[in-house]
Amino acid sequence: MVNDTKFYIDGQWVEPITPNLFDVINPAVEDVAGQISLGSSADVDRAVTAARRAFATFSQTSKDERLALLRRIIDRYQARLDELACAMTLEMGSPITFSREVQATNALGHFKQMVEVLETYELERFMGGTLIRREPIGVCGLITPWNWPLNQITAKLAPALAAGCTVVLKPSEIAPLSAIVFTEVLHEAGVPKGVFNLVNGDGPTVGEAISRHPDIDMVSFTGSTRAGILVAKAAADTVKRVAQELGGKSANIILPDADLAKAVPAGVLRCFTNTGQSCQAPTRMLVHRSQRDEAVAIARQAVETVRVGDPLNAKTTMGPLVSKAQFDKVQGLIERGIQEGATVVCGGAGRPAGFNRGYFVRPTVFADVTPAMTIAREEIFGPVLSMLSYDSEDEAVAMANATTYGLAGYVQSGDIGHARRVGAQLRAGRVYLNGAPADQSVPFGGYKQSGNGREHGVFGFEEFLEVKAVLGYQTA
Repeated sequence: MVNDTKFYIDGQWVEPITPNLFDVINPAVEDVAGQISLGSSADVDRAVTAARRAFATFSQTSKDERLALLRRIIDRYQARLDELACAMTLEMGSPITFSREVQATNALGHFKQMVEVLETYELERFMGGTLIRREPIGVCGLITPWNWPLNQITAKLAPALAAGCTVVLKPSEIAPLSAIVFTEVLHEAGVPKGVFNLVNGDGPTVGEAISRHPDIDMVSFTGSTRAGILVAKAAADTVKRVAQELGGKSANIILPDADLAKAVPAGVLRCFTNTGQSCQAPTRMLVHRSQRDEAVAIARQAVETVRVGDPLNAKTTMGPLVSKAQFDKVQGLIERGIQEGATVVCGGAGRPAGFNRGYFVRPTVFADVTPAMTIAREEIFGPVLSMLSYDSEDEAVAMANATTYGLAGYVQSGDIGHARRVGAQLRAGRVYLNGAPADQSVPFGGYKQSGNGREHGVFGFEEFLEVKAVLGYQTA
């Protein structure tokens, strides 16, 4: 693409101040899929200056003007959806069918959802004689990850634009190609100059510059807890708002009254979605000790339905991990699970049979995992499921909550009332009962070290608003 090595600043594609070429690797074949330039703090300064200048006018646009902009973006996005999906498949290995039907479609859904929110949201209301106004927070720095490249961008950008904020985006340098195509979509849709700016780069340079910048009013970050801590520390000196969606180690409690034949396969496949590279994946399956053998047998059968292969093949259901670094991390944790005594139900270390290149891993299920084991505590971010056994419901809840994370929790039961009672005890930002699907209109975010703030729907919209009280606005 002609714009790969450029940045988008103040409504146009510009050359980096100091070019610093970086290869984007196709993880399925380990070849170069594209090349970008990594930015510098000086590039961030240019982008922030443009965003600050644009905020003066864009923040004053009417609700109808912003709705019209969101609808134009939706139209142009739909016209290039296949191209966006292909870019994600090349940059991070998402199977093409999944890229089209889930990755790209979910990302578009955030703009559609934000149209619904903005149409009915009351930006002004009265408390007695005082006017309560919701106003755009200002210039926002968005720092997004590689695992859901467009979804995480649009989950932040759609509410930011709806609120009247201006933006500087740093996508992951590992998977930036879809963000470049998406930026072209925004340009085609007529986003005003300076309202949206793209600077590619790495976390220690561009991410740090965004977090520290005194003219950025808010940083919205999605990524690892380790990186999130660094962002928060860098932002602290300027007392800017920081919203974070971080790691997870979600538990899936399968209660004894659940239908194992349905609950176990659903849990396995949900854990393996996106090659396990999802922060809310149910990576710990808790089953009653009396049902251990039956659940393990069902899990083994479920893994046999997974089709690992070329992500460009429409029938592939699991592609590679995103990078060599991620491949090495997951392989190391699989080996740690074996060393610490967990039972390998299927999968294990190494590539799947027939693969001698690409960052493919064997879909792996461990049984007889104990809470003290590394694979029960650390976020693996690969297709690795840990099955733990419990003796009582109270023990299951305690095990589920015994983590520094709190992004999601899952409960399966044949009695919805039973599932509700157990779900109410989970310390997590989202709880899914009996295989409930995701919903982009309801809040998404974590407890504990899974972050702070919320994304999606009206809760995500309000993250980009300040609250102003105008006293004496109405007098008797």
